[in-house]
Amino acid sequence: MEPVSPEHDPAARLVLLTGPSGAGRSSALKVFEDLGYEAIDNMPISLVPPLIAAPLERPLALVLDPRNRDFSVNALLTLVETLSASPRFDFDLVYLDCSVNTLIRRYSETRRRHPLSPEEQARVGIELEARLLRPVRLRADILIETENMTPHDLRDQIKAQFATANSGVMHVNIVSFSYRRGIPVGVDLVFDCRFLSNPHWSPELRYLDGRNRAVSDHVTQDPRFADFFSRVLGLVEMLLPEYAREGKAQLSIGFGCTGGQHRSVATTDKLANALAESGWQVSKRHRELERIAAHEAAQQHE
Repeated sequence: MEPVSPEHDPAARLVLLTGPSGAGRSSALKVFEDLGYEAIDNMPISLVPPLIAAPLERPLALVLDPRNRDFSVNALLTLVETLSASPRFDFDLVYLDCSVNTLIRRYSETRRRHPLSPEEQARVGIELEARLLRPVRLRADILIETENMTPHDLRDQIKAQFATANSGVMHVNIVSFSYRRGIPVGVDLVFDCRFLSNPHWSPELRYLDGRNRAVSDHVTQDPRFADFFSRVLGLVEMLLPEYAREGKAQLSIGFGCTGGQHRSVATTDKLANALAESGWQVSKRHRELERIAAHEAAQQHE
């Protein structure tokens, strides 16, 4: 393999993505593309050195995997060591993974053929690929287990780790969640709303969610809410400019409650609206409500 040119240029962001088929490589690559990276799927290993010989105009993310005929574990590991040693690059090898049983289920649901066993059962190819890639998994700089991740979870984790100062104006992502399901991956600031009055105990509000005006009013009329929200807003408004000056591309804020349906949702919406009115680029998501909607949609298609 030709060596990477030793000529120095300002450290360029370079990410190699790999892992078993079905673990989320393509989904991850789309996130990198959204972040402003040049993104190339199914890249032959032999073409990587000539591709990066010239200075990179923007961050680069490449997927390298066994689908390509020139793929070999030794060649990939050699390339990784070369890039890791080069002063030209801010380099990471990212390995996306999940269990064999999950991969089998995913292939069964999509009825796709596995690229390493197109004439046999998907399990054969999945197990072969897992054995083949084991040394690469051990060498990875960053391991992302996608087993229990939604596409939004994967996007949040990648953004938290790989967004650059050139990805645009700092973006604020606010997410509501249930503590029962755990804190979302990649959240920078977490606030607990469980001390607030819970609409769950009001029969007329129990089956609504925090986007509903009656539920939102119930939460915000708690005597403790105004002081809580004022302090949170003040803290966030103080921190945002400082994070932006440091070049942080994204700040993720989480509000949690017991079920992720009422208090955290209402508070997320209120903070998102307040920051948007102040001119910040804001997005919001309600993790548990998304799960409920996805489950209901799946049931309708059964």
